[in-house]
Amino acid sequence: MDDDTDLLLAAFVVLGCMTLPVMLRLAQGRRPRRRSEKLAEATDLVSLGGGRRLALTRDAFGERLVLLGGATDLVIEPRIDDAPPALVEEAPPAPPSELAGLFPLGLLSILSGVLVGLLCGGFRLALQWADAMRSAIPIWMQDRPALGCAIMIFGAAAATWLAAFLVRRIVPSAVGSGIPHVESVLHRQEPPASPILLPVKFIGGVLAIGAGLALGREGPSVQMGATLAHQIARLFRRQWRDAEALLASGAGAGLAAAFNAPLAGSAFVLEELLRRFDMRHATVALGSSVGAIAVMRLIVGPTPELRVAPHFDVAALDIAASLLIGVAAGLVSLAYNRAILGALDLADDLPWKIERKAALVGAAIGALAFFAPGVVGGGETLTQRTLDGDFALAALPIIFALRFLLGVVSYAAGTPGGLFAPLLTLGAELGFFIGLVLHGADAQEKGMAYAIVGMAAYFAAVVRAPLTGMILITEMTNSSELLLPMLAACFAAMATAAACRNEPIYDALKERAARLARRAQEEAEDAAAPTRGRDD
Repeated sequence: MDDDTDLLLAAFVVLGCMTLPVMLRLAQGRRPRRRSEKLAEATDLVSLGGGRRLALTRDAFGERLVLLGGATDLVIEPRIDDAPPALVEEAPPAPPSELAGLFPLGLLSILSGVLVGLLCGGFRLALQWADAMRSAIPIWMQDRPALGCAIMIFGAAAATWLAAFLVRRIVPSAVGSGIPHVESVLHRQEPPASPILLPVKFIGGVLAIGAGLALGREGPSVQMGATLAHQIARLFRRQWRDAEALLASGAGAGLAAAFNAPLAGSAFVLEELLRRFDMRHATVALGSSVGAIAVMRLIVGPTPELRVAPHFDVAALDIAASLLIGVAAGLVSLAYNRAILGALDLADDLPWKIERKAALVGAAIGALAFFAPGVVGGGETLTQRTLDGDFALAALPIIFALRFLLGVVSYAAGTPGGLFAPLLTLGAELGFFIGLVLHGADAQEKGMAYAIVGMAAYFAAVVRAPLTGMILITEMTNSSELLLPMLAACFAAMATAAACRNEPIYDALKERAARLARRAQEEAEDAAAPTRGRDD
């Protein structure tokens, strides 16, 4: 057995040595032909008799008049045009092929996916530990509730204060989910983040989400994945064309690792980040997702994120109900997006530093986490309980309103954290509520099916990426039986959101960040104007 293993390893080494020159040759592409390698062409020929001809030739150095025939050729005029050789225009190079250098780039995408999977796997394990610690404190302190509540309040306040401090002092672009920043980098509106973002986003995300803020782990995973993949591109000295593909694929790998959903990560790259499809980016995105999921499943296992009933019967009336769910999701998304933007504006108007605002939010959520630990945090447990049918009809509006408010306030705190997981929780509660209203409180199975449809519809209405939402929910639940109802619900949600002129949340956040940057630049220029006047 050992001999076979050694033989196989040696075969891999030999194969790698043989293919390495080919990979490097593919990465470099064809060498352009130099000007000196271009042959001269005879453009005009005039016969003079006696076998002699007068020829006008042209090459890269200009035009020449040459007398051909006889014993020797005679150059009559070496330079007819006066343009210097450096000014002679060459034909523009042909655009690079879409598949040029794809093989070595694909190998780099798998490598980046593996590293992103390791990073996001560690991030997820750290969050699980933080959630376990937060949930254990109320149990440990049930005999001394005053002390336990004080520990939760001060602990959450200190954690969110430190998370906001790291963002403000070290990497301001690490605030929030980070997805708008990744999109701005891909559109060349902002420079890529520095490597220092990785520890800031990791530690800040664990502190903020672990403290109980209603934020998702996918936002930090996406931005960390994009930053790590871009550093790999820099390490291998790739040009921007390849660096862009790796950066986008790293972001998709982060989403895939966050939800154990490889196809959703690839769809997210093409539908939301790049908003175009081409073979090059699709291949690289798939490679990164494969590498990330291979590592994540070694860490957390192959089981899907959410457990659902093994079978759902879809009737014709369910399609009509799904359209109703989509309309409701579109209307609620309008309130949600405006609430997010309004809360951010309100937080900016407060005359406090970002750390104090974050600490205040953390203290309030810490107190809530002591008395109701199940309603705080990213929302994964709450989503699972909704799919299990644990909530009564009368309790759903209260839980929905509370989670709606927690999500808005948490995002305005200025700490790292995403929006996807809280969105899915709200969508599940909305769909479950409509299912119970339509089919009665005893129809738990219909309510659970509508909860899954509601997740896809609310995601499509808020983010405006329906394919990503449907693929994500299908992979998270390991069930494709509700694709048709999800398709109807996403259609209605998109149409309703568009009719209400509800801008996609990440577009709105990106425009808001650009507006604030312009305002800060104008204020700096106005402040510097009097100083320049005195100097003059």
